[in-house]
Amino acid sequence: MLKTTKESLRENFGIHENAIDLYDKAMADIQEEFRKYDEIREFNQLKVLDAFQRERISEAHFTNTTGYGYGDIGRDSLDKVYANIFNCEAALVRPHFVNGTHAIGAAMFGNLRPGDTMLSVCGSPYDTLHNIIGISKNKNIGSLAEYGVKYKQVDLTSEGEIDLKKVVSELAKDSTIKFVHIQRSTGYGWRKAMLISDIEKVIKEIKDVRNDVICFVDNCYGEFLDTKEPTDVGADLVAGSLIKNIGGGIAPTGGYIAGKEEYVTQAAYRLTIPGIGGECGSTFGVMRLLYQGLFMAPHVSMEAVKGAIFCSRIMELAGFEVLPKYTDQRSDIIQAIKFNDKEKLIKFCKGIQYGSPIDSFVQCEPWDMPGYEDQVIMAAGAFVQGASIELSADAPIREPYIAYLQGGLTFDHAKIGVLIALSKILK
Repeated sequence: MLKTTKESLRENFGIHENAIDLYDKAMADIQEEFRKYDEIREFNQLKVLDAFQRERISEAHFTNTTGYGYGDIGRDSLDKVYANIFNCEAALVRPHFVNGTHAIGAAMFGNLRPGDTMLSVCGSPYDTLHNIIGISKNKNIGSLAEYGVKYKQVDLTSEGEIDLKKVVSELAKDSTIKFVHIQRSTGYGWRKAMLISDIEKVIKEIKDVRNDVICFVDNCYGEFLDTKEPTDVGADLVAGSLIKNIGGGIAPTGGYIAGKEEYVTQAAYRLTIPGIGGECGSTFGVMRLLYQGLFMAPHVSMEAVKGAIFCSRIMELAGFEVLPKYTDQRSDIIQAIKFNDKEKLIKFCKGIQYGSPIDSFVQCEPWDMPGYEDQVIMAAGAFVQGASIELSADAPIREPYIAYLQGGLTFDHAKIGVLIALSKILK
């Protein structure tokens, strides 16, 4: 690190001297890991460029439709670009999805019927899905359960892997299972993200037993971290958020669903209504941002991964338990740090907030957030509200007090944010 940079970190950001010493050690350790992800980034950038060129994207696609939105060529062509990238039959990319949970919910409600059973094979899904499924502690008004859809789950093994024997057993004995939910990211768990090779293995096992089952992957936080996506290895349907990886930090809102045409169509009927699906929906002048964000996504996603790798190594050097380790292969942008201490957890999140370009003066506090069963602290000084491809950290306030860091539009910003957060604890 340049002397002038160190001086700026000390004088302008109050970085603790011990944190600067750990910085030098961490940066030396992680360079080889960076080279691996640079190769993946380049591959995916070429894949995205090829998809744009195949669909002959032009300035005419940056449309600004109103009303019904019939004939919106920008919207319809973006669907095709996504389908090309995901190597699948169809996609539904819309600013009308308010978040990734909404896109996932549309996929579930569109493809499950009363009497069907949904099987989660990665244990309990992410907290915000509990209300959709009908398994939360709160009132489950409008949930799948209220409409007669049943739910089962198979917990992960003690090694954090999918229990294939139990999954196969459930499929063999319960003919009502129609929809298998695979969560790629860690969510608020203490496990590694599911690698594409993990997902491929479980889908093969499922299809060998029951080819009629829909294999769905919650792809949030995972796009462009491998040379393949879940649809390349047999997933029937995937969904995610445009204010995470695939929006490139530019998309202002939205989500996507991609996969087999019949399942995407059913999901589209739940976003709008049966008979209309994806053929309606004006796009409010955001199409250029959705295209531009997608084009930037392979690069921005890897900047976030580099920030997570740096965080993993420096926090480990500082004496904290981390997952994944800095040398582990990654399949999402999330870095978990176990504090075993409520106050240290809160200080870390406040440090990330202080290191943000937006609302750096704000003190984030734990609060009762809609969709979550525990109080949650969220540090997110973002250009796009809630965009977790931008540097952020959040945590449910429950033992063992784990913070989940993600994002960083640039690696330089991510590492400064982590240094500030670590300094808050060291002081």
